[in-house]
Amino acid sequence: MQKVRLKWVKNRGLDHLIERTTSIRASCLLLDHLARLPASSPVPARSLARLQKPLGLTVPVLRFLRRHPTLFAEQPHPRFPTLPSFSLTPASHTLLDRLADASACDAHLRLARLLLLTRSRSLPLASVLPLRFDLGLPFNFAAAFPAAHPGVFAVANNRISLLSASGLPDDFAVSSLQRRHAAAIESATYRALSRPPSSSSAPLAFPMRFPRGYGGMKKVKAWMDEFHRLPYISPYDDASGIDPESDIYEKRNIGLLHELLGLTVHKMVRRNAIRLLREELALPHKFTRLFTRYPGVFYLSLKCKTTTLVLREGYERGKLVEQHPLAAVRDKVHYVMRTGVLYRGKGLSKLVLDEDGAEEEGTLDGEEFQGEGMDEDADVECFGMDIVDDDGLADDEDDEGDSDA
Repeated sequence: MQKVRLKWVKNRGLDHLIERTTSIRASCLLLDHLARLPASSPVPARSLARLQKPLGLTVPVLRFLRRHPTLFAEQPHPRFPTLPSFSLTPASHTLLDRLADASACDAHLRLARLLLLTRSRSLPLASVLPLRFDLGLPFNFAAAFPAAHPGVFAVANNRISLLSASGLPDDFAVSSLQRRHAAAIESATYRALSRPPSSSSAPLAFPMRFPRGYGGMKKVKAWMDEFHRLPYISPYDDASGIDPESDIYEKRNIGLLHELLGLTVHKMVRRNAIRLLREELALPHKFTRLFTRYPGVFYLSLKCKTTTLVLREGYERGKLVEQHPLAAVRDKVHYVMRTGVLYRGKGLSKLVLDEDGAEEEGTLDGEEFQGEGMDEDADVECFGMDIVDDDGLADDEDDEGDSDA
């Protein structure tokens, strides 16, 4: 299969969503961390400074806490009055209860599907922890899931394993692409079924949403038609007998990454989290090339001083196509955060958590996630891609090959 080298196009809408999700991620992880600490006294900000990198912040944790007083209340320390300390606000406790209820419905299913994607049906706990927010897992999933589902999960030697699929849904080992295709066949009309399938509507074709200007290119259409004609291999099937250098195996990898991103709540994940799973998922060493080679399926962003991978079909006009209940509660977290940014100390009196019209979307200032002096274009060049703004395509081709940073 002849591959077409495409230029990287910046998508400002998805970049904004990544900034917003990164802000929500830091707040949710901090809320969860503070809720598990003794509530007898406020927590000194100095003890939280080490969490800056795990939270994905590019500013000190103290500055982030003070920026959102509707979630984190600053109080004087009982022994050292000049030491900045924080506790949770009443709104934070309400949100924590709602987050726990929303994540309890199917978090174990997402983890079970992730384990089924691996070679050994098991993963080190250290590799799952970076995905805890993305999959909506509770902080004690390593103990809670084996206790609630003893025949499904087991933890031993710091690894969590999938024992069996008994008690799980019948379509548990069916990919989202296969489920969507089956639903489309059931709802298709007789006229649609009587037409011969064309290359553009071939079964199990990946939904493509190319950047502006790519969809009409003849070479791109020919390449995608040839790609879709390749047999689809479910990511849950054993692919050990396929040549890793073949085009079929590459399509299998695309299907696996498509399914992995589809398991996440926000249809996005950080590249470093996938790197920890690379060997168990049987991905190539330079797996970033798969994201840059298929920009109609994935979007790669360098916002917030990290590399984030987004499933394009998961979003439509800036919103999730299929919003999980947990994502809806996290939108309320963003609403509370934004209220604190706008009104500072008076934000608690402005909160209305129980009215649907109160949580309208606004623009969140992304200052805390914008790295000072960061040259994003230089980082993009490490992937062997041209720098193009979303207002148009670049005119110059980059002759250097892809490379994984």
